[in-house]
Amino acid sequence: MKSIEECKKETQAVHAGIDEYEFGSVVPPIYQTSTFRFKDVDHGARLFRGDEDGYIYTRMRNPTVEAMEKAIAVLEGGSHALGCGSGMAAVNTVLTALLSKNDHVVCSESVYGPTTTLLSGVFGKFGVRTDFVDTSNSDLIRSAMKPETKVVYIETPGNPTMVVTNIKEAAAIAHKQGAYLVIDNTFMSPILQNPFEMGADVIIHSLTKFLNGHADVVAGAVVLKDPNLYPQFRKTLNQIGGVIDPFNSFLVHRGIKTLDVRIERHNKNAMKVAKFLENHPKVSWVRYPGLESFPQYDLARQQMKGPGAMITCELSGGLNAGKCLMNSLRIFQLAVSLGGVESLVQHPASMTHASMDKKQREKAKITDGLVRLSVGIENAEELVEDLEQALKLC
Repeated sequence: MKSIEECKKETQAVHAGIDEYEFGSVVPPIYQTSTFRFKDVDHGARLFRGDEDGYIYTRMRNPTVEAMEKAIAVLEGGSHALGCGSGMAAVNTVLTALLSKNDHVVCSESVYGPTTTLLSGVFGKFGVRTDFVDTSNSDLIRSAMKPETKVVYIETPGNPTMVVTNIKEAAAIAHKQGAYLVIDNTFMSPILQNPFEMGADVIIHSLTKFLNGHADVVAGAVVLKDPNLYPQFRKTLNQIGGVIDPFNSFLVHRGIKTLDVRIERHNKNAMKVAKFLENHPKVSWVRYPGLESFPQYDLARQQMKGPGAMITCELSGGLNAGKCLMNSLRIFQLAVSLGGVESLVQHPASMTHASMDKKQREKAKITDGLVRLSVGIENAEELVEDLEQALKLC
């Protein structure tokens, strides 16, 4: 009999993290409790010393949270996962666990806006320096490395430009310097991209997005390849306090069960939408890894199992035409976030990446006219019809 770790992703998504529960429950119970009762004083003392396994306080460990964490670790092929209260709590946990004063970070320039401001505005105050570079060019990663570099931090595909970084090359560069390669895998999910297989050390997810998939949870996760890193990360997360609660863990774990089938529909729908946009006379350009016109099409096919749900484009009429498009859509909802069953559209320069200054955005090729679409699982023809009617107005 195969272990769950040996099963295919479709089976893992449904069964990973599931144990045997009281009364024969087929899903993990929600342990909605802040604290756990000890058998006696000595039992409590043993738990706090680590002499005995068990539960003390939900900020430290909780059975419902652990079930979700185990599922994510299995899907990513990692040793451990840690549930966090948001994607940014996950980013903060990773950086806090790995960095000290005077350390250096090399980070993708095309990255979620608050990640940029966390590194430059918060960690910068404590003596951590960051160079933001186009990580799709491995030579730029290599030239940015310093003796004090401890972390190479990459989003691939990048948010929102969709630029793809060669994970194997980035891992080789980081490890030669003795640095950790951290990959934000939110856009792809474990169904479409497995960074540990290509040399990554730490994976980050905004669970709010594809893994939960229903726009009703804010959460994050850190996944570790090396089990020896786990105590350090668990202690950091417990001390920062950015943990996920049991109910949201339950919802994320439930969402993961349909991850594979949702991703399959996301891929099919996004491809149809991207092809429509690419052939429309009012669209200047489209960036989608599934299109042969995508600048890094071959690399995307090499390290990704599918192109995903995310598309960026710019209309020939620039910013004003983009605003018209976003205001005229009926099925696509004008909202930030991504990865849910519903299709969303947003304007990164004034929304998700507004925390970056204009020079940073321009350097990262986040133009004022760029529009980002997260393609959901609705009927693909109706999504195209929605875009078509909106473009007629613009």
